[in-house]
Amino acid sequence: MKLSDMRVVIMGASSGIGAATAIAFAREGARLVLGARGKEGLDDIVRRCREAGGSAEAVVVDAVDAAAVQAFARQARATLGRIDLWFSNVGAGVVGKFADVPIDDHRRVIETNLLSHMNDAHAVLPIFLEQDHGIWVNMISAGGFVASPYAAAYSASKYGLRGFSEALRAELGKRPHIHVCDVYPTFVDTPGFAHGANYTGAKMSYPPGALRPETVADAVLALARHPRPTTAVGAPATLFRLSNFIAPNLIASGMNLYLDRWARKAERVPQTRGALYAPPSAPSGIHSGQRRDPPPPNGALVLAIGALAVGAAVGLRLLGRRAG
Repeated sequence: MKLSDMRVVIMGASSGIGAATAIAFAREGARLVLGARGKEGLDDIVRRCREAGGSAEAVVVDAVDAAAVQAFARQARATLGRIDLWFSNVGAGVVGKFADVPIDDHRRVIETNLLSHMNDAHAVLPIFLEQDHGIWVNMISAGGFVASPYAAAYSASKYGLRGFSEALRAELGKRPHIHVCDVYPTFVDTPGFAHGANYTGAKMSYPPGALRPETVADAVLALARHPRPTTAVGAPATLFRLSNFIAPNLIASGMNLYLDRWARKAERVPQTRGALYAPPSAPSGIHSGQRRDPPPPNGALVLAIGALAVGAAVGLRLLGRRAG
């Protein structure tokens, strides 16, 4: 199917990756229904989509509310006539040592990152089954393979999303025209850090080489053309799998040491819950404004760190065997 003929739903479309993906589909002439909590952000992206040549409608919806998502799916189908691709892109984060973060905030991250995607799938899969076609794109992140100290609930949600997708693919194995597609980007330069809760007292910033949201949007458009189960953006998927299989504890421990140092030395800021419980009061746009140009090639930094970590793990294992 040509992208110009596609009917697309994007949940979490008011900023960042969701917004970039909406505009990318609009440039191709797709028809869109966009959902998010914040009306101001949605209206901004709908305007940009229409300026880009697409057709877009906005619906304010909280993805954590299962009944609201069911109603949103029915409204989107009525507006579009059918749904060819649904992009589940809602996400949130809390940064801080697990015991320092209120348990209600951990719960909210799980609800936002895991249960909202399950709500999306539960709402759209019956439509796909009735149509006998459809693409469900599940935004996960490299955090679905590599645990993130200082973000325990985020890690739990992303590992859970990966398992959820794998289970759905197995259930749908006999429906070849219905696809479950996972996307695993590394760091992406979005307003996400500004939206996140922060209990460290340290200012968060993206590392050099953070991906542009448009790069991830291009990956989603590629899945619309040629669906496949796993798409890594910023580093090879095999590296993610190897790091998870060979040295998960070593990599997580190394990250924890780095984050301990960052939390001590970074610029001090007040603690905040960010947009965890309420949307921003104004449009957030697509980028964070922190990206440092010119960056290294996409993923080069992450790839180098990952390769070193995996290599170190292999070396330690070999040394352990020799010592034994």
